Order: sequence, then structure tokens, then C-alpha cells
Amino acid sequence: MAKSNQREKMTTEIAIHQTLNHKNIVGFHGFFDDSHNIYIILELCRKRSMMELHKRRKALSECETRYFMKQILEGVHYLHKNKIIHRDLKLGNLFLNDDLQVKIGDFGLATKLVHEGERKKTVCGTPNYIAPEVLTKVGHSFEADVWSIGCIMYTLLVGKPPFETSSLKETYARIKMVQYKVPQHISKPAGNMVANMLQLYPSKRPSVNKLMKDVFFTSGYMPTSLPLSCLTMAPRLDMLELHCNRKPLGEMNLNGYSEQDILASRVPSPLRKTKTTTECTSAQRATEITKMLSTLRAQLATVLKAKPAKEIASSAVADELTDPAAQPVIWISKWVDYSDKYGFGYQLSDDGIGVMYNDGTRLIMLANGFNIHYINREGEEVYYTVKEFPEHLEKKMKLMNFFFKYMNEHLMKTGGSVAVKQSDALSRIPYMHQWFRTQSAVVMQLTNGTVQVNFQDHTKIIMCPLMSAVTYIDHDKNFRTYRFQTIRERGCCARLAKNLEYAYHKIGLMLENNVR
Repeated sequence: MAKSNQREKMTTEIAIHQTLNHKNIVGFHGFFDDSHNIYIILELCRKRSMMELHKRRKALSECETRYFMKQILEGVHYLHKNKIIHRDLKLGNLFLNDDLQVKIGDFGLATKLVHEGERKKTVCGTPNYIAPEVLTKVGHSFEADVWSIGCIMYTLLVGKPPFETSSLKETYARIKMVQYKVPQHISKPAGNMVANMLQLYPSKRPSVNKLMKDVFFTSGYMPTSLPLSCLTMAPRLDMLELHCNRKPLGEMNLNGYSEQDILASRVPSPLRKTKTTTECTSAQRATEITKMLSTLRAQLATVLKAKPAKEIASSAVADELTDPAAQPVIWISKWVDYSDKYGFGYQLSDDGIGVMYNDGTRLIMLANGFNIHYINREGEEVYYTVKEFPEHLEKKMKLMNFFFKYMNEHLMKTGGSVAVKQSDALSRIPYMHQWFRTQSAVVMQLTNGTVQVNFQDHTKIIMCPLMSAVTYIDHDKNFRTYRFQTIRERGCCARLAKNLEYAYHKIGLMLENNVR
């Protein structure tokens, strides 16, 4: 009976989804079935869902929130025009393609209204996003989606859902009373838009069409695209400030430079502001990184307590235990140690290059080979380009080029140059926070909390406390990502277990000695 209900549900989902065609809806390409399963062929969204973005970033900037909210509303507006209520709008059902465009998916709970004013009474949805009228079974319609969008917007801005508690009963109680708090740092337009959506009575919530014209979208900068670096790091604040504080283009004195030049960081100082207050102080950043390191050690302790080392029957079984959604976005793909003279150079998986100099400063060149980020000893980030940088950085630029050339010629195949894109002006990527060598490994920590250990036997582990996961690269260069919970419950190969134990002890030393 349950199988029959599931098949009926899938039939309804297919019937709705296959009729949809919109840039912000996951594309439907077909379906087929056999005696056991129904298979649906959908558009591939390789940047996963916004849930993974949320786990890695927590709160987003308001400019990023505008970018994502605009697309979410456009997709839902299309659904509502076609008399479809999604009924399960949440970060996990908002997918991202390679250009970080939002694609609404999972129509398993969606329903289509037959006549005007129809109200549905099925209790469905996800606890943190479910509307009060759905919980109380008084009947719901399009307004339930608006409530869910309000919860999504709050989560993007604040870093956690508005009604989230440790108890489902308490969460539902808060939803029914619309009991939530907006932090002081949230702007008035943003707070007002959330409040308009999170109203107890559905009739008081604005339509999606009205929300698309909300003052929030004109109260600050709205990027036309975002760089992939936003999956792990907040964008450059100097570029946000430039746009948020700028006059209309016609009133600006650009000294012959175009707006595109400004966006691509091609404008030299003093016209382009290159130094800005970073999103947090150096001390705050160091505290946050240490906190993530402590979290990772606690996660490893729980995994190791379960004695996870097991004989894995086959690579197929190992693959079955993996979770590609938890894969790292950025890791160290190559490194070279010249710390006896200059410093530690490395290449990131996105082809960006970084150097941690012996004097405690750092220099990063983005994958486009054009934008340069300099981090001074105080942890302040300053932005330049390969064509425009101060004289005192000339030696460091030469050293970075030396590292770049060495890694190209000796450690990797030379690739084609990457074009400078408009969104690169917003890019910020993780950089090396600390590293050290032991007799059997190199241990590296990035500023996004990722800890990577490269062993002498050429195996590697990349651990992320935010995703609670480890990526294991074995002797055969197989790249598999496992949730810590999966390893705790199902075990892992003996070599990975040994590597995790090694990492646990080294992270303990890092916390005790503050290794740099």
C-alpha cells in the first residue's frame, strides 16, 4: 500500500514538473520506470543546493541576499501564475548551477489549484519553513509559499531559520505565535520585507508579484552575477561599498574609466578604493578559525570513539557511503616549501595561487591571473591587480610569480588562461592561515576552516568542520567525500581511520601551541 501511495505521489510530481519551463526552475528532461523504480531525468545543478551554501557561509551579505531572493521570487511567481503551490520551499530545494543561478526543484509536495479561492488542508512541508495556517489545518494557498520565502530570506541574512529550536514542539509553538527576533545589524528594508512575509494571517502577506517590487531590492547594490568564491567566502566589501554609496553613473567623475573598468578592478588608486575595513578584525577572524578547529577536533573525537576502521568489501561499497554534496569547494592542489628563504607557496583547486611569506604577510592571485589580494601582518585585506600595485610589493610579486612558474612547470600541466569576468571584482577566496611539516605529512589550514593533511604516501584528507565531512584521496587518486556521521555509523577503510586519528592528534597540538 505504501509503495502504491509513493508511486501515486511520484506521478503527481511528474505531472506538475514536466509542464514547467522557467530559468529559475530545475529543468525537466523526461522520465521512465521499471518494475522497481521511477526515474526522473532533471537538469544538473553542479553547485548543489543553497543548504550547502548556508552550511559553509551561515549569514550572507545583503547584496548576495538580493541576488538570490530576486531569482527565488521570479521562479515562485511563475509557479503561482500557473496556479501551482510548491509547499516545500526551503534552502535544500533551491539548487545552484555553475553560474550560481537559482533553480527551484523537488515538486514532491507541490499541488495545482483547480478553482479560484481553493484552500488545501494537507499538513506538509519542512518544520523550520512551514506556515502557521498549514500547521493549524485551517486551509492554505499561495500565501504558504510566501511565508516559506520569508523564512528563507531570514535564514540567508541571519544565518539560521527564524523559528528554529532544539524541539519540534517549541518550533511549532513559535511559528503559531510568529515569535522571532531580527538582529540589529539587519537593515530596515530587509527587516521590513521579512516582517511582511512572516505575518500570522495569510491575507496580510504580500503577493510574490508585490514582493518583487519591494524597496529592499533598490535599497542597495544588486549584483547581476556572483563569483563561485561566494560559496565559501563573503565577497569583497570595498566593491559592495563602492556600489552602495555611489552616485548615479552619469554624475560620477570616472576620469576616463568605464563602469566595467571599475567592476573588473582595472582602475588604479586613488580613484578605486583598494583598502577597506574587512568583515571582521584580525583577532575576530583568528578566534573564529580557532573555534572551527576546536569543532573539527570534537567531530573527529566522536568518529574515532566509534572505532571506525573496517574492511570495506569493494570500491562500489565505498562509493555508496559517499556524499558528493559535502565535497569541498576549495582545497590545496599543489604546494612548494621555500620557507628556508621566502615562504610557502600553494595552488588552490580553482587555480588561484597563494604565498605565505616568512614575514607573516600573504599574497593571493585569483584564477583569472589578474586580481591580487594582499593580506598584511595585521590581517587587513588590500586589493590590487597585476598591473596596479604599490612599489613596496614589487619583490613579493616577483616571488609569487616565481612560485607560480615553478608549480606550472614542475607540479602541474600548464592550463589556458582564465578570462577576467565582471563577477571577479567581488571575489574573495580562502587563504593559508597556518601550515607545518612533520616527518610523515604536511598539515595546512585555510581561513574557511578547512584542514588538509597531505601524507608522504600520497594519500590526502581534506576536512571541513562546517560540512562535518572528510574527503579522502587514496593511493589511486580516488576522490571520495564522507560525512563524519556516516563513518561513525558505517565505518571506513583502515587507512582513512588511521589518517583521521593522525589528524586528531595534530589538531590537538595546533590548538595547544597555536602553530603558525
